[in-house]
Amino acid sequence: MSVQTDIIAIGDIHGCNTTCRSLLRQLDEQFNSEPTYVFLGDYTDRGPDSKDVVDQLLEFDEEHECVFIRGNHDQMLLDAYEKGEWELWIANGGNTTLRNYDSSPGNFDLPEEHYQFYSETELYFETDDYFFVHAGMNPSLSINENLEREEERLDFIWQRGHIHSPKTKWEKTVIFGHTPVEEPIVRETMIGIDTGCVYDRPGLGKLTAVVLPEKKFIQQKSLDA
Repeated sequence: MSVQTDIIAIGDIHGCNTTCRSLLRQLDEQFNSEPTYVFLGDYTDRGPDSKDVVDQLLEFDEEHECVFIRGNHDQMLLDAYEKGEWELWIANGGNTTLRNYDSSPGNFDLPEEHYQFYSETELYFETDDYFFVHAGMNPSLSINENLEREEERLDFIWQRGHIHSPKTKWEKTVIFGHTPVEEPIVRETMIGIDTGCVYDRPGLGKLTAVVLPEKKFIQQKSLDA
């Protein structure tokens, strides 16, 4: 018997294909296709097989309601592929993703289906109760104020200023990844679920999902790190 829930958000995968497959299998067995799955970005780089991760997500999307948020690593991939801006991406693990695609800087053999996946990722996703974004947003502005200012929207994939902010002006709870933490961040207006799946370090090395509105956390210890 499936458990009724509204949304399941999933943190940064970073090419950890075996871990991703295991967590998605667990979630599917427990919840079936009932909830909306919101993936918080950074599908690529550093882990063993970013290409396989995207293949899994495309397959998962066929049977489930999914929203794919854009992470900073996904944006760096697009900037390299579309604009030839290779240096920043390579410095941040893009070389591992290029190897997955049997490619090299300047010669990126990216399948059209995968390019469409990356290019159609969303900067954010909003519901009545939650705001989903990859990294976060300016805590001294309301969500609406953040959305109204282009420079703030552009920082949605990089922002970390809210992590140590004692208070925010956000009108609803913001769900984010991007900043690796040993345990999920749970505060009045924020939930952070990047638990460093790709990192083989004490306290990290977990892929985390949060079930909403219950705020139930489901974790898969890394099978790739």
